[in-house]
Amino acid sequence: MDTLEELNNLTKELDIQVNNLPKTGKEYAEAYTKYRVALAKKMLELRNDNTPVTICSDLARGDIEVARLKFKEISKEAVYKANLEGINATKLRIKVLENQYDKEYTNVN
Repeated sequence: MDTLEELNNLTKELDIQVNNLPKTGKEYAEAYTKYRVALAKKMLELRNDNTPVTICSDLARGDIEVARLKFKEISKEAVYKANLEGINATKLRIKVLENQYDKEYTNVN
């Protein structure tokens, strides 16, 4: 595969990655929102049961449902950040190939 063809393929790959970013960003935001709402509800429930304020946070985070939602939030965040890193890596590969193409093109003339 020649450099120009590889550049075109990477550009298409970058377009796909960028187009996927809003979806993964939205999924991350939704997971974060669900976790925060569940955490707040559990903390309020604990306070209404006269649980001391100093341990409400730890107990709420230890609740199985709240912990499951936190896991989902962390997982969605990891996917979103991996997408961002993939975009950056693809942009770097494109830049390297552009430099290589420029050198090849200038050496021909």
